[in-house]
Amino acid sequence: MKRALLSSSLVIVVIAGCARSRTAADDSRQSRPQHGIITAEDIERSPGVSLEQLLVARIPGLRLARAADGRVAIHVRGPSTIVGDQEPLYVLDGIPLRSGSGGGFRGINPKDVALIEVLSDPVNTSMYGVRGANGVIVITTKRP
Repeated sequence: MKRALLSSSLVIVVIAGCARSRTAADDSRQSRPQHGIITAEDIERSPGVSLEQLLVARIPGLRLARAADGRVAIHVRGPSTIVGDQEPLYVLDGIPLRSGSGGGFRGINPKDVALIEVLSDPVNTSMYGVRGANGVIVITTKRP
């Protein structure tokens, strides 16, 4: 009888020890931005750093490469892609930009950027079709 009582109380102690309540730290972790998002505050905290360098430093899986024309290019996916081009699709406030010498972050003032989101998985890039095969970088600017 004592043995059965002892083992049942041990189980209760183990179960109670595994349970934990939600704390303010748990809530703050859930309110943080998702993986793959850079906010205006992140940009302001990194003066003198280009948007490309900031993305590569903060978002895992991105890498910088030098394009044939000498500019810096971001690669979201690996070296083999469907389209043959390795650069992602840039979307500025819902408008797709062409990549290349005039595309990407060229001409975008970092102080005007509210949010940059990197979409790399097929579920999120599917709405862009084959143009999103190399990933999509969605740039949202601040509204006046």
